[in-house]
Amino acid sequence: MEFSKDLLINLKPEHDFFVGIDSDGCAFDSMELKHKECFIPVIIREWGLQAISKYVREAAEFVNLYSKWRGTNRFPALIKVFELLKERDEVIRRGIEIPDLEPLKKFVDSGLPLGDNSLEKMAEKRENEILKRTLKWSKEVNKAVRDIVKGVPPFPLVREVLQKLLGTADVIVVSATPGEALVREWEENKISQFVKLIAGQEMGSKKEHIELAAKGKYDTDHVLMIGDAPGDLKAAKANNALFYPVIPGNEEKSWQKLFNESIDVFLNEDYEGKYEEDLIKEFEKLLPDRPPWLMAG
Repeated sequence: MEFSKDLLINLKPEHDFFVGIDSDGCAFDSMELKHKECFIPVIIREWGLQAISKYVREAAEFVNLYSKWRGTNRFPALIKVFELLKERDEVIRRGIEIPDLEPLKKFVDSGLPLGDNSLEKMAEKRENEILKRTLKWSKEVNKAVRDIVKGVPPFPLVREVLQKLLGTADVIVVSATPGEALVREWEENKISQFVKLIAGQEMGSKKEHIELAAKGKYDTDHVLMIGDAPGDLKAAKANNALFYPVIPGNEEKSWQKLFNESIDVFLNEDYEGKYEEDLIKEFEKLLPDRPPWLMAG
């Protein structure tokens, strides 16, 4: 299965409009399942953090589900989780040593695609134990996802939105999830035929996905990113694209509004301006940058 940036670069417009759609937590109600049943238990096991499992869960759920970091690639998200744990009084008092992820930070800042293939090459080149350990964790997460995340359908009206866009917009999946998992989920639910391309972490960041697939090929007010995380908004705005937020906790209502109203507003070229601004204001109010255990401080 090929996951190359060239697929994005060589994507040819067939319509005047372009829509990118995030997958986990946006098209699929899979974020909580993946993180609570796959990512977090494997963090605790692979990094030997059983003695502080409660605090690991709280930190990882905050970063990946309930904060402005929601939807971040797994590697910078892991770094943030460990930073929060290092600063937490309960962890400090227990004398638990949190691994130093400085080598992983260098990987994240390297400009390489943030996926297992790039990490494996860097880990072998530098013979670094932290990178090797991170790679093992990541592969174990992928295995857990394959074993556990099954039979999760898209949110109601996702299929209908995709059908509504058929014939009027070029649609691709824009995600930080490994491509293999994305293809499996979209094909399993028989909605892959509605998209021209499925782009995962191997093909670069979400910003790069939109840039390579759409920039210079469509008018900026004809490019829309649909996402559930601040990173999706950031990726859209870095490309001067429009953004439609799927609100965490109100996903079904978000898809209902998109189907009944917002897609037509976008296709009628009335989306840019106050309409989009009001949606983004509501979205940004809901995701904090300060964890709840520090709120009283």
